[in-house]
Amino acid sequence: MSNIYTFYTVDVFTDRTFGGNPLAVLPGASGLNSQQMQKIAREFNLSETAFILPSQRKDASYRLRIFTPQVELAFAGHPTIGTAYVLAISGLIPTNQDTTTIFLEENVGIIPVRINFNSGMPVYTELAAVQMPEYRNQAIELEKLSTMLSLDCQDILSVQAVSCGLPFLFVELTSRESLKRANLKIELWQDLLSERWASSLYLFYYNRLTTGTPIYARMFAPGLGIREDPATGSAATALAGLLFRDFLQGDTTLRWQIYQGEEMERPSLIKIEADIRDGNVAAIKVGGSCVLVMQGIIKLD
Repeated sequence: MSNIYTFYTVDVFTDRTFGGNPLAVLPGASGLNSQQMQKIAREFNLSETAFILPSQRKDASYRLRIFTPQVELAFAGHPTIGTAYVLAISGLIPTNQDTTTIFLEENVGIIPVRINFNSGMPVYTELAAVQMPEYRNQAIELEKLSTMLSLDCQDILSVQAVSCGLPFLFVELTSRESLKRANLKIELWQDLLSERWASSLYLFYYNRLTTGTPIYARMFAPGLGIREDPATGSAATALAGLLFRDFLQGDTTLRWQIYQGEEMERPSLIKIEADIRDGNVAAIKVGGSCVLVMQGIIKLD
């Protein structure tokens, strides 16, 4: 079996190179075992590396495995979006229509991904969440939380643990200034959150008085080997399940735009929407643009 593997790197949730969240994708990963995939992800040292494999399921186009530098994930948003983009630019799915939908088998389930094309080139990619929000009470003293984030207690408006396949502790802040000022103290995180269900932190600010207002966010996930993430699709998915409760207006579709990565000089734009039926979330979609950055080969011993 060949020991040479082609890879692509793409910037996800951006329309320009060196923005968004970088992702490495190996389109032909058959032959790699889990240990090799983990080592390759550690070598790239990006938030995630995606490995595309044939699926044994009739309802899936491909199987996708996702690794951070430290662990394998059951689901992640920006690898799902970026992988669909790579499948399109590498000719592994049809590109002769205005839009097409593929189905990616991930450890959390089968995820539908819609790709929009312009003259055969993918211009927008959107996933539909397969797991609806799961909420848990994860008590943490406000003073300890604010100290861990290098903030004051009055900077924090609310705290809630939510998951759509990957748990996050959502911390709503009172201003963009406090969001910019936040700085995670790893040693305190180790004591307070490292063993909790939601150990990854998603800090955000928005004007909750107006639907559709821009959301500004940052994400820290030391437990996944990610000091700070410039764009986090799995968190954006769960965030939709949190925000809809501020706008209960009967059956409707709510939409938001998330701006993340500005503090890292990798500005990202994530679009989310939540379909609300009978007072509950019926569907969540997360999308954005991608750009190709690099293509190369990996040679294994």
